[in-house]
Amino acid sequence: MKIAVVGATGLVGSIMLKVLEERNFPVSELIPVASEKSIGKEISFKGKSYKIQSMSDAIAARPAIALFSAGGDTSLEWAPKFAEVGTFVIDNSSAWRMMADKKLVVPEINADAITQNDLIIANPNCSTIQMVLVLNPLHLKYKIKRVIVSTYQSVTGTGVKAVQQMENERAGIIGEMAYKYRIDKNVIPQIDVFVDNGYTKEEMKMVNETKKIMRDDNIALTATCVRIPTTGGHSESINIEFENDFDLQELRSIIASTNGVVVRDDVSQFIYPMPLDADGKDDVFVGRIRRDESKVNSLNLWVVADNLRKGAATNAVQIAEYLVKNKLV
Repeated sequence: MKIAVVGATGLVGSIMLKVLEERNFPVSELIPVASEKSIGKEISFKGKSYKIQSMSDAIAARPAIALFSAGGDTSLEWAPKFAEVGTFVIDNSSAWRMMADKKLVVPEINADAITQNDLIIANPNCSTIQMVLVLNPLHLKYKIKRVIVSTYQSVTGTGVKAVQQMENERAGIIGEMAYKYRIDKNVIPQIDVFVDNGYTKEEMKMVNETKKIMRDDNIALTATCVRIPTTGGHSESINIEFENDFDLQELRSIIASTNGVVVRDDVSQFIYPMPLDADGKDDVFVGRIRRDESKVNSLNLWVVADNLRKGAATNAVQIAEYLVKNKLV
């Protein structure tokens, strides 16, 4: 089982390697790929050293699966070339997500949609993944009419440059800026670029990806995505309006029994999810579960997850595990 990791030296790529090792994924040969300046450098995986290879060399090796985390332009150029030699590409960029002929997969929800012909599979946006994992079982039971979500997203979602900016600012160092504004001791109500309707691309990703993953175009969703000066995970305040009424205890039980979801919700003991709880973990944490008393059949909850793990690397590896388990590779 040859596995390529494209973008192996990046934030998400390095976590992909870590998750593959932790989950004991059956890798017989690892093919790490990165930018030209990194070719020949070495990385460690399961106690062995592997040299960074070029895209062309990786394609020539014909890996069974290639995990991509190298940006949209790189994916658009190279993913089809891997697919041409029969490699399943699981791509973490936004390049393929909304293409009608490409599957957008959260394994717990819609892995059953993957077929032998789906050689390029899209990994959803980090903020979408943690939200739909909670929304989907509630939608199946109570039918969701509308969702209002506000996100509080870690600088790790931008990458190493953003983490360095925040650390520089905290140390009083003037350095390279990942954002237009200071991020330390600040909140920036913009993630990605603005589009014609006044929303950002990140906000529209949440709207469009949710409908595609949950296979229901009738779900109304609006989002406001905000960057905050934290590491460790993204947080989301979610308001849900259902078509049908719900029993709060039954609803809690449904969330708690969802694979990959952990309920941390006891306000009498000040227990609720925070990025510190999610850091380095694969689960999605849910708390502050309560009725919206301003509207019938409505709910408020708080969702936190490590955006580099379940929001990116872990979800991609889980898709790979599905391919192996179902003998598609």
